Amino acid sequence: LLSPLFPLVMSSVRQLKTFGEAGFHCLAAARVMDRYPREGFAAGLRILGEGQLSLTKFLILTDGDVDVEDFAMLWRHVLARVDWQKDLFVFANVSQDTLDYTGPSVNKGSKAMLMGLGRTPVRDLPEAFTGSLPDSLSRPQVFLPGTLVVQGPGYEADPDLARKIARWQGLSDWPVVVLVDDSQAATLSLQEFLWTFFTRFEPAADIHGAEQSVLRYHVGLKPPIVFDCRMKPWYTEVLEVDPATRQKVDARMHELLPQRWR
Repeated sequence: LLSPLFPLVMSSVRQLKTFGEAGFHCLAAARVMDRYPREGFAAGLRILGEGQLSLTKFLILTDGDVDVEDFAMLWRHVLARVDWQKDLFVFANVSQDTLDYTGPSVNKGSKAMLMGLGRTPVRDLPEAFTGSLPDSLSRPQVFLPGTLVVQGPGYEADPDLARKIARWQGLSDWPVVVLVDDSQAATLSLQEFLWTFFTRFEPAADIHGAEQSVLRYHVGLKPPIVFDCRMKPWYTEVLEVDPATRQKVDARMHELLPQRWR
């Protein structure tokens, strides 16, 4: 509702979107100006310092001519341009939304900002999986170009699995690998993908690369970048609708919500 006002109060922000599919605070994206080197970074900090937007856990930035409300297009655009050595910023030991259970304790956790800037892509994104998986992984699904979703054992069975598979040579062609409990369920739709991806990882704890380096106090990663999005023991249980209630609501949906309002 207030999005047309964002450019007035944040002059470098041209468009801003928070994704309800990920609970709003878990994921936001912005189209920003990048007229001088790293201006986009300053715009990102401006967003993270603004009221309720400061609760954002993962912020994606681009200066490209792309509609940030279209996540599939945005994600593809950013992955084709991001430099993982310098364009991913993780802010550890900060406050986190009370409703986000991914951190070590209530209201504690981390945030991340991912930038995909520039007009020219720096890589082609794979769209089919032709590599190999370690025995611990199964059911690979390519949901979006450059993004491979794989299924592994539960977190308690192997807490360090994401770190280990980031070094697996058979995944080296992929910019991003998302490790989940059920890859088929996570890729049923864009809504399920966004929910599974962005509500089940904490940036400072659950992002891993094939290699990690520190230069000028900045942590750089080498792809594949693995996001550990498995359920963790301290997360709340998944809230599911019981079959009887679902059937009753579905049967009366035409009464409760007329077609013109759907």
